[in-house]
Amino acid sequence: MTLEELWGLFPIVLVPHNHKWTDWAKQEIELLSALLASYNPIISHISSTAIPNIQAKPIVDILVEVSADADWQPIKDIMEANGYICMSESEKHVSFNKGYTLKGYADKVFHIHFHRTEDNNEVLFRDYLMEHPDIAREYEQLKIFLLLKYKNNRNGYTDAKSDFIQRIIQTIQTEPLARKNS
Repeated sequence: MTLEELWGLFPIVLVPHNHKWTDWAKQEIELLSALLASYNPIISHISSTAIPNIQAKPIVDILVEVSADADWQPIKDIMEANGYICMSESEKHVSFNKGYTLKGYADKVFHIHFHRTEDNNEVLFRDYLMEHPDIAREYEQLKIFLLLKYKNNRNGYTDAKSDFIQRIIQTIQTEPLARKNS
């Protein structure tokens, strides 16, 4: 299947916040906690489905933080043996998907992102948007705008959001300094 065919089958869609996403995330986190118990992971529900009152892709994103010395291969083996599809891998990150079928999305779709412990800007970003609903709405408006251009280009959509996300991360990282100097 070509990338264009893949994006055609799985276009980007935004839907109103679904309160079930939190429950689905909790269930998936319980499953991942059991599967990965020997790694003592820190597992968090991240991304827009974790933020109330904004539209999101109906895909529950979960961040799994593991120690810096964890070997990816045994983790990949565990995840793939339990129905997850490895989508990308680097020295620092591994990502898995669950809920994609040959006919499109399943009822529940998950993206599981593995990072090294404390590589968790996604958690900081989520928390900041939850604490600042006006910024969350600004982010939602950006996503709606980008959807018009990138509905069938997931990489373009993600890349186009990166400046906004980096601006918020920089704000988060400088705010504690500003509070200290006050």
